[in-house]
Amino acid sequence: MAYPSPIANLIAQFGRLPGIGPKTAQRLAFHLLESPPSEAQALAEAILTARQKVRFCSECQNLTDQDPCAVCSDPRRDHGLVCVVESPRDVAAMEKIHDYRGTYHVLHGVISPLDGVGPDDLRIGALVERVRKGHIREVILATNPDVEGEATALYIQRLLQPLGVRVTRIARGIPAGGDLDYVDEVTLVRALEGRREMGENAPNRSTPTGNA
Repeated sequence: MAYPSPIANLIAQFGRLPGIGPKTAQRLAFHLLESPPSEAQALAEAILTARQKVRFCSECQNLTDQDPCAVCSDPRRDHGLVCVVESPRDVAAMEKIHDYRGTYHVLHGVISPLDGVGPDDLRIGALVERVRKGHIREVILATNPDVEGEATALYIQRLLQPLGVRVTRIARGIPAGGDLDYVDEVTLVRALEGRREMGENAPNRSTPTGNA
């Protein structure tokens, strides 16, 4: 069935969104067309407002409607501690745990030669410039534990090492409720490397795997 041009164009625009297939695009389009005009107007205004007002924070490169963003401008945050993440969604995930009180740096992707993404396509240069200013004492690399995330973390570590800043990597281990029978070897190795001593008086530090 050939839809009228306005409907076909609306379906096509929804279909360009990530994770939206043809059938979902059709459902979204017809839901919008069958909704009150006020809902369509509200959606259109929300999209335009977000595009007009949201920009990159000049400090951490996260998406924000103010510059610097709320985190970077908060005097209660530890500005000597920077957690490097892949996307703004990762910042939101970190903030949900309420335990991290440092700042962030958003790369907006990872190094992926197969996808044509190199270091110059990311916000790595801005991170190096932040470290060169001298007020950062530790950079936590929190990219995902996949091939691209590990390669990106290693690349950044090599860039920052000559600058004298401490560079750490988040520990990866066994998820809560997970069974050892279903955990792959790499995850088990990471779990061992990132293990902590137990007990009320135990120091909060990693124990090298070689001492097991």
